Amino acid sequence: MKIFIIAIYCTMLWSVASVTVVLSGCARNPSPPDMEGEPAVNNPHVLALQNLQRSIDLIDVTITHYFDPETFEMRRFYNPFTKVKSEERASVWMYTAGIEAINAALLGLQQAQEVDGNSLYDDHYERYLTLLDNMYANADYYLGTFELVSYTQTKEWSVYAVDRVNQKGQANVTGVLNVYDDQMWLIRELLDSYKLTGKKGYLEKAEYLTAYVLDGWDVTRDSNGKENGGIPWGPGYTTKHACSNGPLISPLVWLHEIYKDKSDEIEHRYIDEDDKQTRRTEQLEKQQYYLQYAQLIYDWQKRNLLDADGVYTDMMGGCVPNCDVRYEEVDGIRYRANTPLTEAVGEAYTYNSGTMLSGAADLYRVTGEEKYATDGRELAKNSFKQFASLGKDVPQYYSFETEGFRNWFNGILMRSYHEAILLDVNIGDYLTAFQRNLDYGFERFHHDGFLPTNLLKGWAEEKEGQGVEGMFMFTYAAQYAILGKHQLTSDL
Repeated sequence: MKIFIIAIYCTMLWSVASVTVVLSGCARNPSPPDMEGEPAVNNPHVLALQNLQRSIDLIDVTITHYFDPETFEMRRFYNPFTKVKSEERASVWMYTAGIEAINAALLGLQQAQEVDGNSLYDDHYERYLTLLDNMYANADYYLGTFELVSYTQTKEWSVYAVDRVNQKGQANVTGVLNVYDDQMWLIRELLDSYKLTGKKGYLEKAEYLTAYVLDGWDVTRDSNGKENGGIPWGPGYTTKHACSNGPLISPLVWLHEIYKDKSDEIEHRYIDEDDKQTRRTEQLEKQQYYLQYAQLIYDWQKRNLLDADGVYTDMMGGCVPNCDVRYEEVDGIRYRANTPLTEAVGEAYTYNSGTMLSGAADLYRVTGEEKYATDGRELAKNSFKQFASLGKDVPQYYSFETEGFRNWFNGILMRSYHEAILLDVNIGDYLTAFQRNLDYGFERFHHDGFLPTNLLKGWAEEKEGQGVEGMFMFTYAAQYAILGKHQLTSDL
């Protein structure tokens, strides 16, 4: 397909509604702790539309400056002061952040259609659908095919590599060159895109990738006959990470909802509970299968990775005897074997708590089980206490760490607060911190359409360095869109 949309994106839309608003968070709920006295917005729809406009502007400038107009190759960094973009290509994870932002903007535009006389919707919705199609079409530069020996079978899979290549479908995806969490982020976006457009191709790709990552679920049995459970970081790893389990919970719930009250079936592969070796298969209804795995993964992660502060640590490590991938033979057939993991290790990152909070909210919505609501309310409270620091950089503003990839991680946490409002409306108060930080950075450090890595401290060394990560620009866009959607759907 010929790519023609860059020309469309060269026109930046920096004019915002000519109404002066005091920027805060959500109008309905009381302010978060230590933000008392923050003026309320008289009309939250005005702020919502401004948020959506800023989201669109950020996406447009990112597409223009980080992407090749013909191949849609995305570069990792761009410096708006030196006008130089890096030679380094973006990974598939960074590229998927663009799809995430576009989905978020499209969802916000759908909501805005009901309140703004169709202006934003008419100006941007169709071109963003075209952009979405092009993003998926050119994701195939990350696609490759390989044969995998898993816990229950040997099968050929076509999945997404970490790194982009010059020919579609020819990426090397063997061993550590693909990871399960990259597929999970794509699954999440594919399902959002399916819900937006109704295109079956998005659903089919999401289910295919879901089958691939669930093939990585450790179905081996312990001495008591129970599944060891957990999904390693990738087929070339043995450590089981929060980021290779938690992100799949919500998409599995969404798949359950898509197939609820339908008779579609799927093959379930497992190991016999009694002899702990024999591989077996059975047919299950998809609605049952997907929900069952959502609950299994949620339970595994909560049991193994919830730390003493009530947030989620990075991974299960302590491999015995080492972290090499092991294999076993059963009846002459080779399978992947379990590697015992003895301890939860690593840092607690915002996104690992975010995916579990979103998962708790989704599981509560479809099951009505109070344990998920209780978990979610506690996790929302504990995560904000753990990750938000009042006054660290600017008085009366909450700082979130920005080193490494934490900006994107923080965006996943923000999204989870929006989704967890059904558990407790006051969880929405935490969104105010993100709204204020975005606006602080936008109003003080906005430069030619770009925002810095640290919204409260500004550009600092980035002026002479590589500039800002493209995925962070997409992160800000997604956050603005989610905030806009939240304000448009909040009861006044």
